[in-house]
Amino acid sequence: MQVRDSLILSSLAVLFLVVPLVTFAQNVDERRAALEKELAAVETQIAEQQVILNVRARESVSLERDVAILNATIEKAKLSIRARSLEIERLSKESGEKQVVISKLSDKIDREKESLAELIRKTEKNDSFSLPEIMLGGKNLSEFFQDIDEYQVIKGALRTSYTALASDKKETETQRVALENRRADETQLRQLQELEKRKVETQQAEKARILKISKGIEAEYQKIIKAKQLSAAQIRAELFTLRGSAAIPFGKALELATTAGKKTGVRPALILGILAEESNLGENVGTGSWRVDMKAPRDTEPFLAITRRLGLDPDKMPVSKKPWYGYGGAMGPAQFIPSTWVLFEERIAKATGHNPPNPWDPGDAIMASAILLMDNGADKGTLVAERLAALRYFAGWTNATKKAYAFYGDDVMELATKYQKQIDILQNS
Repeated sequence: MQVRDSLILSSLAVLFLVVPLVTFAQNVDERRAALEKELAAVETQIAEQQVILNVRARESVSLERDVAILNATIEKAKLSIRARSLEIERLSKESGEKQVVISKLSDKIDREKESLAELIRKTEKNDSFSLPEIMLGGKNLSEFFQDIDEYQVIKGALRTSYTALASDKKETETQRVALENRRADETQLRQLQELEKRKVETQQAEKARILKISKGIEAEYQKIIKAKQLSAAQIRAELFTLRGSAAIPFGKALELATTAGKKTGVRPALILGILAEESNLGENVGTGSWRVDMKAPRDTEPFLAITRRLGLDPDKMPVSKKPWYGYGGAMGPAQFIPSTWVLFEERIAKATGHNPPNPWDPGDAIMASAILLMDNGADKGTLVAERLAALRYFAGWTNATKKAYAFYGDDVMELATKYQKQIDILQNS
């Protein structure tokens, strides 16, 4: 009877554990539904701004048109930031939910371990007596069969407890993996937030500049537009001097991107767009330290191996600083993290002839970007494929098609278009 009573109590304990979890899940579902509703409304507004942009882009160049495009672009960016904030909140809520479930499961596993230990002790106690000892122990026949019955119940409970423990351990690990994935998604979304906020500030400054230099007069604006139409000679001068960054002069970057493009089939302008978005063509490679900013051991161990092969002092090599919401440690103009770079080393070395390749070397970095873009499908050559490849470059294949990441792809394609216009002028001159 004692065994049966303990089993009933265990079942009740599990029931009382489930009730709070159900209530918690209901509250989370309500908040998730509210977030999804608000997100849908924001996405509708984003689509409306895109329609405005598409219509205005087909109009002739004018002060009104360009200011309207900037207004629509700024508004769309602000809406995208709001949409992404909602997505971050959703992920944060889900992370909290997963953490609660993991905590509950951990407590349940502890209780199951205690129950299992008690069952094992009872089993071992019963197993220590032989059948003759039990038969000669002074008990009548009915008591003997009752003991056997209780012993079988203990054995059955033991098997059940083992199964439950294994199942809960597996579920805990599943929840931990899901939690880690959501935190990784949240980190990438926050990176995009920072990029888009900077772009909004740039666009607002550009709008103010246009209105200031034109004084709001169409004729003055048309003079400015005409003056900005550069000749091939002017572009060449800017490519090799004014437009160069501290790390890679633009002319050199174009030359390296062209070489990489021939080997991979990726459009050089797209490669430059990625490099400009990631590090401003190598100007902003980071001011962080591997000891502080990298995720250990995922990136610290390959980083030390990379610098050792190159004969470099790891403490003197720049990497990206970690933001408050995640990890840094990206290397060089292409901003590869060490654990990704090592996967491409052999192919980069074969393409550049540098063995081992150096993530801080402009040629190796640009070739690495081109190879990754090729793997992501950019060599198909269509604008759709290129944009998707850029999104995969930043967010991986799983997140590339999510609306929350769209900004990165749009930004890279905008930069690629700018560079392509300059390249076309040079090639046709």
